[in-house]
Amino acid sequence: MKPNLQYFSLLFLLCVEPGIAGPRIDCLPEPSGNQTVCESRGCIWNPVDNDIDGAPWCYFKDGVGYNLASQIGSTYILRKNNGPRNPWGADFENIQLRTSTIGGSVLNVKIGVDGRYEPPVDFPRETISTSETLSFTTASSDDLFWFSVIRNSTNRKIFDTSLGGLIFSDQFLQLSTYLPSENMYGWGENAHQSLKHNFSRYLTWGMLARDQPPNSGNLDTMNLYGVHPFYMCLEPDGNAHGVFIFNSNPQEVTTAPGPSLIYRTIGGNLDIYFFPGPTPALVTQQYLAFIGKPFLPSYWALGYQLSRYGYSGLDEMKQRVGAVRDAGIPLDIAVADIDYMNRYKDFSTNDNWAGFEDYVKQMHGWNMKMIPIFDPAVEADYLPFQRAMSMGAKFIEWDDYSQVQQDIQKLYPMAKDTKIMLGVVWPDHHVGFPDFLDSTGKTQAWWRDELELYHSKLTFDGIWIDMNEPANFGTNELHPWYFDDNDHPNDAPLFCPTNGSNQWDLPLFQTHAVYYYGGNQNNAYLSSKTLCLTGVQNNGSYRFYDVKNLYGLTEAIQTQAALMDVTGKRGAVVSRSTFPSAGRYAGHWLGDNTARWEDLRTSVIGAQEFNLFGIPYVGSDVCGFLGQSNEELCLRWQQMGAFHSFFRNHNTLGEPAQDPAVWPSVASATKTANLFRYQYLPYLFSLHFQASQNGLTVVHFPKTSFCFLQYKCGVIVERRYYDTLMLQFLRCEEIPSSILVAPVLYQGAVTTNLYLPNDVWYSLFDYKYGSQIDAGYIIVPSPTTYRIPVFVRGGSAVPRQTPTTTTTMSRHNPFELLVAPCQMGRAVGVLYWDDGQKIVDSFDTHDFHQFNFNYNSTSSGAQLTISRTRKGTVVLPTMDIIEIFNYPSPPNFRSFTLNGSTVNINVQSSTYSGITKTLYISTKNLIDLTSSDVISLVWSNVLK
Repeated sequence: MKPNLQYFSLLFLLCVEPGIAGPRIDCLPEPSGNQTVCESRGCIWNPVDNDIDGAPWCYFKDGVGYNLASQIGSTYILRKNNGPRNPWGADFENIQLRTSTIGGSVLNVKIGVDGRYEPPVDFPRETISTSETLSFTTASSDDLFWFSVIRNSTNRKIFDTSLGGLIFSDQFLQLSTYLPSENMYGWGENAHQSLKHNFSRYLTWGMLARDQPPNSGNLDTMNLYGVHPFYMCLEPDGNAHGVFIFNSNPQEVTTAPGPSLIYRTIGGNLDIYFFPGPTPALVTQQYLAFIGKPFLPSYWALGYQLSRYGYSGLDEMKQRVGAVRDAGIPLDIAVADIDYMNRYKDFSTNDNWAGFEDYVKQMHGWNMKMIPIFDPAVEADYLPFQRAMSMGAKFIEWDDYSQVQQDIQKLYPMAKDTKIMLGVVWPDHHVGFPDFLDSTGKTQAWWRDELELYHSKLTFDGIWIDMNEPANFGTNELHPWYFDDNDHPNDAPLFCPTNGSNQWDLPLFQTHAVYYYGGNQNNAYLSSKTLCLTGVQNNGSYRFYDVKNLYGLTEAIQTQAALMDVTGKRGAVVSRSTFPSAGRYAGHWLGDNTARWEDLRTSVIGAQEFNLFGIPYVGSDVCGFLGQSNEELCLRWQQMGAFHSFFRNHNTLGEPAQDPAVWPSVASATKTANLFRYQYLPYLFSLHFQASQNGLTVVHFPKTSFCFLQYKCGVIVERRYYDTLMLQFLRCEEIPSSILVAPVLYQGAVTTNLYLPNDVWYSLFDYKYGSQIDAGYIIVPSPTTYRIPVFVRGGSAVPRQTPTTTTTMSRHNPFELLVAPCQMGRAVGVLYWDDGQKIVDSFDTHDFHQFNFNYNSTSSGAQLTISRTRKGTVVLPTMDIIEIFNYPSPPNFRSFTLNGSTVNINVQSSTYSGITKTLYISTKNLIDLTSSDVISLVWSNVLK
C-alpha cells in the first residue's frame, strides 16, 4: 500500500501544535530506576501505557534550557535559565552560540565554550554550490531560548529546538529538535532493520566504537564499530537536507514521536552543520565535499575476494582457492586472516604458512592479489615493539605513573619504566596500542617501516585493518573469556580505575553504550572491550575519552599512506572502525555478522547507509561470518553480494568451509553472478570514479521515502515517494544510467516482489532478458538457477566488458556498450578509465580517459556519438559489441559508417530479433575509442 503523504504532513503539524504534549525527554536512562530517584532529580514520574512503545516513565519538566543574555552579530550569549537543572553535572552558566555560513550554502551552528576539546580531524570543508540557502532564526518565551533552521525557498523549518531540553555541562550535552518529516536516514554505526528510522516509538541508538558484532535477529540498538553522527531527512515536499554533528565523544540519539530527536554526548561542543540539498544526491555531495570524498580503489579491489578465519595453514588456503578457481568462478583476491601470523603477532608468518610468499607470487602470476590482516596492537616483548621504542614511537598511555598496572608492566623490560597502557588481544603476551595521533610523526614512520619490512617478505597488495576500535580483551573482568581458551595464555586483564572518582571511565552519564550493553551498570563500562578512557595520546594532548572513536580513522589514514608508499600503487585498505571522512582512506565491511537470513537483509541496508556516510567501498561477510551457513542462504548471499563494491566471502573459526565451491548449486550461481559483475565492472568502476571525483554514492535507494526522480530521456520530470522496507538498491544516484537490483532475501523464495518506479525499465536477468518491463509493483520469477532480478533504466548507455576470471584479464578484453533507450529512443552514459592502480594525487593531473555516450534513434536509423572529454595515455581495448534494447526495426548492416567511413559489420556475429526487439552488433575492432575526440557511428534501417 502506498502511504498517504497528506496524512504524514498533517500528523507532523498536529504533533507540534501548541497545547499538544510534546515528546518526553528521558531523565532516567540508567537501568533499574525508580520513582524516588526520578523525583530526586526534579523530574516527572508518570508511567505510560503501551500506546507509545518505549516512552520514558521519568522525564524532564518543561523549561529545561537557556535564555538569551546578549547578542553581538552572529554570536549569542546564552545564560542558564530558571528551569530544571542537569542531573549529571553542573550546568555551564554561560555558553556561546555562533552561526556562520560556509561557501554560501552550508550553515554552521556551534554551541559551546571556548577552549573545550574539539576533534583533531582535518576535513577539507569544501562546499558545493546550490541555489538553496538556509536561515538561522531565534525565539524565546517563558525564559526559554530556542532556534530554528529554515529553508528559505519554502520557509520550512528543518530543525526546530522549541521542544526545549538544551543542556550543556562538562560531561553531558543535550539538544532536542522537531523534524519536518519522519523520513530520516542515517546515524550509525548500528544494525538497522529498515533504512528509514521509526518515529512511532522511542528508540535510543548508541554511538561508541566498540568490538560489538551486529545482531540482526531482532531489533537491537546497540552501538557497533564506528561512529557517524549524520543524517539525511526528506521534507514533505521532496526537498532533502543533511545534518552533521561534529563530535567524537561517546554519544547517542533518541528518535521519538513528533517526529523529534534528542541528541546527547558527554564531551566537546555541539558543532552542527546543515547541508541544504535540495536533492538527496546534492546533500551527499555537500556532505562529502565537507568531510572528504571517497578514495578510488584499485580496479582489482572490485574483484571477488575469498577469505576465512580458521585456515589450518597455507595448504588449506590453496585448496579452497583452487576449488573456486577450478569451478570457473571469477576470483581476484585471497585474504589472509590472523591464522597466517606467528602466534597472532603482526608482521610475522608461522610455520604452517611456510612458502606463503611463493604462493603469493604464483597468485600474482594468475593475476590475483593478496590482502593480509593487521591488528593495531603490538606485543610488548616483540622486535617491532623494540624498534618502535628505539624510533621514539608513541603508544596510548596512562595519564600518570600512579595508574600503571605494575604487576603487568614489570613483565616487559621494554615497557617497564613507561606509562604505556598494556592490554590483551590475540597475541600471547600483553600489547601496546600505537598512537596514530602522535604529532612528532615518529609513530607513523615506524608503522610505515614495519609494513615495508614485512612487504619485503610477503608482497601483499592491499591491507585489512581490524580490531581498531581499539578492541581489548577482558577489560575490567576478573575471569575474561580467554582464561577458558586453550589457545590463549591467562594474561592478567586490564583494569581501569572504577572506584567512583574517575570521571573519564565513570562519568555521571555513561550513554546508551553502557546502559544497554551488558544490561546493568555493574558489568558494563565505557571501557568494556576497549582501553581505559582515562588514557592519553600525543604526550597527554588528548584524552582517550575524547579521541577513542577516532582510532580507526587515524589508523586508516596512516595505513593507506604507508601502503601507497610501500607498494607505489593505490591498492585498497579496509577498516572495521570508521568515523566521518574514513571513506577518504579506506573501505569498510559490516562486521561479524551471523549466517542468518536476517543478516542478509540488514547487509543490504548497511551498505546503503555507508554510501550515505561517504564509504561506498563497502559490503558484508558473504554467507555470514558467525555460525554455520547453508546452501540456499549462501547461494542467495553470493548473488546479492555480487552487486556490492566490497565483495568477500568470509567465515569464522570452527565452522565448515562456506566458499561457493562447497556446493555445486552455489558454485553455479556464483559463477553466473560473478561473470555478470565482471562484465559490468567498467560501469561499477565509473561509479566509483564519479564518487571519488564528485562525492556521489555508488549504491542508492530507489524504494523508500527517499525522493525517487522520474526521468524522460535523462530529464527529471517528476518526483515520487515511497515508504517501504528498503531491500532493493540502485547502482547510482540521480543520473539516468542506473541498474536496479532486487535481491532474493527470504528463505524458500522462488519469486520476488519488487517495485519499478514509473519509468522505462528493461530486464537484465533470465526473465524476459532485454524486454521492457512494466513499472509498478510486480512479481517476477526468481529460482536459484536464475540471476537475481536486475533491471536497467531506459535512457541508459552502460559500458561493460567481456568478462573473464580476473579483473586484470577482463581489462584486456574488448569493451561493450549496453544501450537501453527511453521512450524517445535516447540514451546517455559515461566511462572513466585509468590504469587501475596508479595513485590519485589529484584528478586534475591524474592520467585517465573519460568518454561520454549519446545514443539517438528514429524510425529510419540511429546514431551513437562517443565524445572523449578527457584524454589519458592508458592503452585501451577497442569497443567491439553494442547491444541495443527496444530497437524498432531491422537495421541495414551494410549502411554503417564511422565518422563518415564505411564499416563492415560482421553479419555472422551480429543479429536482430524482431521478437525481442534486440539489436546485437558484434565486429572485431569496431571502434577505436582513441581514434578521434568525437566518434559517430551512424546506420539506417531496412526500408519497409
